[in-house]
Amino acid sequence: MTIKWYPGHMGKALEQIGELIKRVDVVIEVLDARLPASSSNHKIQELRRTKPWIKILNKHDLADPSITKAWVKLFEQESGVRALPMSSKQSTETKQLIKLCKLMAPKRGKPGFPVRVMVVGIPNVGKSTLINTLAGRSMAKVGDKPAITTTTQLIDLHNGVVLNDTPGVLWPDMEDQDGAYRLATSGAIGANALDYTVVGLFACEFMLRRYPEKLVERYKLNELPGDGYGLLDAIGRCLGCLKAGGGIDQHRAAEAFLRELRAGKLGRISLEEPAKEVVETVVTEDQFTSE
Repeated sequence: MTIKWYPGHMGKALEQIGELIKRVDVVIEVLDARLPASSSNHKIQELRRTKPWIKILNKHDLADPSITKAWVKLFEQESGVRALPMSSKQSTETKQLIKLCKLMAPKRGKPGFPVRVMVVGIPNVGKSTLINTLAGRSMAKVGDKPAITTTTQLIDLHNGVVLNDTPGVLWPDMEDQDGAYRLATSGAIGANALDYTVVGLFACEFMLRRYPEKLVERYKLNELPGDGYGLLDAIGRCLGCLKAGGGIDQHRAAEAFLRELRAGKLGRISLEEPAKEVVETVVTEDQFTSE
């Protein structure tokens, strides 16, 4: 199954972002910490030029912490880029973001000259939640389905920062289907554009390779199945996803498994990681620090 999802409003939204980016001082890009590369829109990256850029690795409380540290290390090697792991629901974590915006635009942030910030990101990465937390009130629509925000809006935080909220935008050509399946696994792709069973099998195969111990712990498995189909059956049996006659309803099992994965029921996982040498460097640094 080839995943394609590009609702009509996204093309117009991308054009609006291209115009807005010329008039802002700092861009905040909200990423999913579990898949920072796949959740970054390369079309928006092309518009950056030398604009100060903050990459928020949102939902870091759901991601593998050592891999998140490796992503931060990699991102901050690029000039003018800062990276922050964060949970957009936690006001204590988002406060440092305002300080960083002012630091990256030192000529702004004065009375009458607020720091003009644009918030961008693909659907369902927590962009609207971040804006609401920063504003201290509900300013952007929030939901567990992607593409809730469809128009831009200007929000004055009354602290020297003005936010431009933009719709979640994907890119029209999804040539990287592995990345598309990771996005679907995370919930960033609309349900009408995917087959839950196929995506569930993709997620099962990934978990068998990368986090088998978490599967054993969560589903009380005596032994690991040999492939995704076997794992989906085992999960369906554990979660009671049965058809009449006692067979496994794989569609229901896949839906249930993806819900658990997205909610962190299996623990902190990352769906992708940077180059192996970056991860190994971070792990080595952590070991040195802890000794």
